[in-house]
Amino acid sequence: MDLSNLKPAAGSTKTRKRIGRGPGSGLGGTSTRGHKGAKSRSGFSKKIGFEGGQMPLQRRVPKFGFKNINRVEYKAINLNTIQELAEKKGLQVVAIKDLVAAGFVSANQLVKILANGTLTAKVDVQAHAFSKAAVAAIEAVGGQVVKL
Repeated sequence: MDLSNLKPAAGSTKTRKRIGRGPGSGLGGTSTRGHKGAKSRSGFSKKIGFEGGQMPLQRRVPKFGFKNINRVEYKAINLNTIQELAEKKGLQVVAIKDLVAAGFVSANQLVKILANGTLTAKVDVQAHAFSKAAVAAIEAVGGQVVKL
């Protein structure tokens, strides 16, 4: 046995339909496209959302509101999360890299610290944004707030 006599398994391959090769082939004339209409013509491509002439869904449904393209999205981290992290790892400074290592945020997310929960440990917190209540809570226990 060598490469010159390799063949696919019996029945595993079929010959393709040769469309539009005369009436004797049985696939001449309309070439399996049926009679008339846009789908029978060359160059036909259906638009995205086209529903056969019926008013498409994206035009039937009313639109309202708007999307602010300048919106800055933050990942919210609560004070109780920072408290747990500081206790578990014994941290004096909680930075973004610590939150990433703990799996709370991904490396490219912006972080905002919120004042949900209580903070008892004296911790310096580094983040991109803070709520006013969170700043007050961190500074109340003697910690520092560092805005990145």
